[in-house]
Amino acid sequence: MKKTVFFGALAVAGLSAAAAAAGTLDDVKARGTLNCGVTTGLVGFAAPDANGVWEGFDVGVCRAVAAAVLGDATAVEFIPTTGKTRFTALASGEIDMLARNTTWTFSRDVDLKFEFVGINYYDGQGFLAPKALGVTSAKDLDGATVCVQTGTTTELNLADFFRSNNISYEPVPIETNAEGQQQYLAGACDTYTTDASGLAATRATFENPGDHVLLPEIISKEPLGPLVRHGDNDWGDVVRWTLNALITAEELGVTSANIEELAAAPTNNPEINRLLGTAGELGGMLGLEPNWAMMAIKAGGNYGELFEKNIGENTPIGLARGLNAMWTEGGLIYSPPFR
Repeated sequence: MKKTVFFGALAVAGLSAAAAAAGTLDDVKARGTLNCGVTTGLVGFAAPDANGVWEGFDVGVCRAVAAAVLGDATAVEFIPTTGKTRFTALASGEIDMLARNTTWTFSRDVDLKFEFVGINYYDGQGFLAPKALGVTSAKDLDGATVCVQTGTTTELNLADFFRSNNISYEPVPIETNAEGQQQYLAGACDTYTTDASGLAATRATFENPGDHVLLPEIISKEPLGPLVRHGDNDWGDVVRWTLNALITAEELGVTSANIEELAAAPTNNPEINRLLGTAGELGGMLGLEPNWAMMAIKAGGNYGELFEKNIGENTPIGLARGLNAMWTEGGLIYSPPFR
């Protein structure tokens, strides 16, 4: 088993290095389309609507990058990936970036040779159970069957939690969130475990969401964010600073409603001017147009707008900002300065 894991990691790392050497920024510009890896479908984060148009919080990051690089937020090919296929797709060059509820961990960063460019959602693993099961804590799940996605940190966290609490469980392996939802509702497992945000998104699609409860335990740290291949630093800078542009825009009060007015002429705020390209040469440093960040923000709004539109408290997902509030509001969302 150890040899299989070791050589598998080497294979992914080798693919990653080869693909990165090609220069993704130039490839995307030449192709005229961004290939963005997303989940196979998680409402609120990444899922096609009734017309087949992809929407969601992670989708918004992909569209912002496309707008920054190509000037067109619709110039994105969304590539669905599972927990097992996502890293191979990125390493091989099939996708240019991955934005699908992926946790930043040591081994993924160092061993698999990927570059996490930031965190767009601070999460933690939880448990969803039917109210009829009568449990009020994950520690009451001794002997339970648990639906869990393979190829994820969720599997490892689950094992750690049950071991540390000296209780047992029977895993029910699943490949996708859709399969997990189907199995859970069919009664194939007593509880479904994944990131708490994913559980909230899944429960929101149920016919009777009130019949299911999120148990209070959060058993892990799950910093989620977009990632690219190691060694392709120019492309990594583009994706990193596009995410930072969305965050900084919220902090500075730059929104989809006022951005055109703010970009029409320099304001009395130097950082807004640098962000929107009316002062400085930040776009040129990235190999992009001066208005790259403006285009990224216009694509779907600033970080807060993307959050509230797709997963916020006024959506069926109903997530409070919590740790994902701006640092000025007691949260952890924070961008380095644009200067």
